[in-house]
Amino acid sequence: MELSYVYFLTNKNNTVIYIGVTSNLLKRIYQHKTKAFKGFTLKYNCDKLVYYETFTDINQAIAREKQLKAGNRKRKENLVNNLR
Repeated sequence: MELSYVYFLTNKNNTVIYIGVTSNLLKRIYQHKTKAFKGFTLKYNCDKLVYYETFTDINQAIAREKQLKAGNRKRKENLVNNLR
């Protein structure tokens, strides 16, 4: 069974939240940290993992990603802060 992940990245000042989905969390975070792809995370220097959820079905992960992206920033911050 292959796991899938929804994850939040931020920058060093915690001013931006990026939400993504992947089937290989370690590899994907490494790609963000090494600036392997152009795009939002490169532009805003998002390379700090602050939250993730695990799923057994990629379709569930994608649905959750869409749900989280539709929410406001405060709701996203609450998810991260509840881990502390």
